[in-house]
Amino acid sequence: ADIPVIPDLEDVQEEDLAMQVAAPPSVQVNRVLTYRDLDKDLMKYAAFQTLDGEVDLKLLTKVLAPEHELREDDVSWDWDHLFTEVSSELVTEWDLGQLERED
Repeated sequence: ADIPVIPDLEDVQEEDLAMQVAAPPSVQVNRVLTYRDLDKDLMKYAAFQTLDGEVDLKLLTKVLAPEHELREDDVSWDWDHLFTEVSSELVTEWDLGQLERED
């Protein structure tokens, strides 16, 4: 009595998928910490002074330079000027090396 019937194509309505839009995935965005936040956390928590619970980083954390000492101003480079400067320094070093060998 329960015989499956294959429907006719004319009976099946085609779904219009072109107008349907999938919902965007929900992704949790974590806030990216700034250098200042990382520095505060590093000095505050002893957990950052060991790596994998085995490597002691206390010595490294004592001698880390602060961020303001590492920042450098952006300087644009001109290829011709840079090439001239470097080649001049190399010639000067070569000349000094020649003078030392002669002495």
